[in-house]
Amino acid sequence: MLEYNVLLRKKEWKLVDLRIAVIDRDKCTREMCGWQCIKACPVNRMGQECIVQDGERWPVISEALCTGCGICPKKCPVKCIKIINLVEERGTPIHQYGVNSFRLYGLPLPKQGAVVGLVGPNGIGKTTALQLLSGSVPNFGNYGNPPNGLADVVSALRGKQELHNYYTTLEEGKARIAHKPQGVDRIPEVFKGTVKGLLSKADGRGMMAEAVGLFRLGGILDREVGKLSGGELQRVAICAAYLRDADLYYFDEPTSYLDIKQRMRAAHLLRELADSQGKAVMVVEHDLAILDYLSEYVHVFFGENGAFGVVSRLKGVRNGINEYLDGYLSEENIRIREYSIKFEAGASEGERKSAPLFSYPALAKKYAGFSLTCDAGEVKSGEIIGIVGENAVGKTTFVRMLAGAESPDQGDAPHKMKISYKPQYIRSDFSGTVADMLASSKINRETFENDVKRRMGIGELMEKEVKLLSGGELQRLAVALAISEDADLYLLDEPSAFLDIEQRLNFAELLKRVIGRSGKAAFVVDHDIVLIDAVSSRLMVFEGEGSVSGHAGAPEGKRDGMNRFLKEMDITLRRDKDSKRPRVNKHGSVMDREQKAAGEYYYHA
Repeated sequence: MLEYNVLLRKKEWKLVDLRIAVIDRDKCTREMCGWQCIKACPVNRMGQECIVQDGERWPVISEALCTGCGICPKKCPVKCIKIINLVEERGTPIHQYGVNSFRLYGLPLPKQGAVVGLVGPNGIGKTTALQLLSGSVPNFGNYGNPPNGLADVVSALRGKQELHNYYTTLEEGKARIAHKPQGVDRIPEVFKGTVKGLLSKADGRGMMAEAVGLFRLGGILDREVGKLSGGELQRVAICAAYLRDADLYYFDEPTSYLDIKQRMRAAHLLRELADSQGKAVMVVEHDLAILDYLSEYVHVFFGENGAFGVVSRLKGVRNGINEYLDGYLSEENIRIREYSIKFEAGASEGERKSAPLFSYPALAKKYAGFSLTCDAGEVKSGEIIGIVGENAVGKTTFVRMLAGAESPDQGDAPHKMKISYKPQYIRSDFSGTVADMLASSKINRETFENDVKRRMGIGELMEKEVKLLSGGELQRLAVALAISEDADLYLLDEPSAFLDIEQRLNFAELLKRVIGRSGKAAFVVDHDIVLIDAVSSRLMVFEGEGSVSGHAGAPEGKRDGMNRFLKEMDITLRRDKDSKRPRVNKHGSVMDREQKAAGEYYYHA
């Protein structure tokens, strides 16, 4: 198999005055607004047709005639128009979905014997890139008359050596591909049968029995795929891709629904594909610690969410992630964000010197086949307690007991407190827009407008129908509603699900600000160790055997809790010397051995 190198070269970068016009059709009210964009456009008023009606159905903006004046976005009553002035354009897009729609510039390319990570916000083209690399036909911006198959793509790419070589191998059938898609919840729609049947069908390497053991799937082999939990579906999907006899392995968000131990196990196995078997592996991942541990290189995706995406040059994983967090790509000399994402060593590692807010007694709950016991605990004013542990050991049950959604068999939850609860699984059955839902919700308007709306990016969702929100958009709305309530205790179960790296860290800063200012308290259940480290002042560690029994200790000091938890996970953490972000030490590395020998699994402040 050919070795593929990075696509973008310095000589291909151009300075051109190009404008991108994007219309969000989920928001656009069309003629209901009286076509304000068409009426307000200065170019139209001068007799040209910059904004026109597409068959009296939608407005269409001519990017060639647009002057970038910014009047139509301001005049649009539902803010569905984006006009973006690009000064660093990369020539022709590799793909565009349609008129006034998202486009992607450049493609990342896999590297034989290495894991290449893709890092960037949601809606920036990472999933699109994997789909194009997996054999979907790019249209080079010519969405009206796209290439007729891969042969036409190869012909169109003459002169672009790396991409031409890549698509030539695809067209000639010389590169076998395994692709684990993002939406594992759709697997039951396309496959009817048992886990064993699905894995048998995928097994091209004759190692199904070994892989079942590696991914801990022995207990669910005879279960119907349609009856699996999200975490089980994810592990089955990763295993199915892992079993394929391929040269190129693409994994889109492989750690969603998995606990920390499962994430580390999956990361280790995907690294093995590259390190031991010489395969080319590419991964989209929003868990920063896992992305860093798993990848040798990264491409940074940047641009405008939902409008356009650009792919950076190939970078070493440490420098690439640090540049992404800093918001400045040094080789490209481009600032991709107005602000830098900062980590402060020791910022949340000490216990708060504050008065007790409330206490709860020892709690117990028993179900058929599962039992949970929880030690009594005390919660202080202004603190956030992170909850960590493997899946199915009772974390959600504990939170539901505090919220009053479950009645304990032993002990009483603090019923007199006002509680705001964001559950693990959220639904979108509300009839109306996000603005309608917010108007009908009992939230603190000042907190929402001053803190939550901007941090969680809710302004851009206001005119969207709640039923049409994506998983990440729905999660942001649910978190925003929960934090904006006036409450004594905030309970947030897996708030990072479907959120990108920036959104997760924005959430952490937002919650610390709201809790610190109000003097209330919060519990946060999550499997993203970077988020837990960033948001928590103390920890609550759950132990036990998944789906059999669980035990929760009382909230304890963050260092003690992290050391105990990380020792159980058999991983050690260090801080990056420049960005101060948490990094997982490579298993068996010098630092990993030294920290374990000293009993310091959690880094020094």
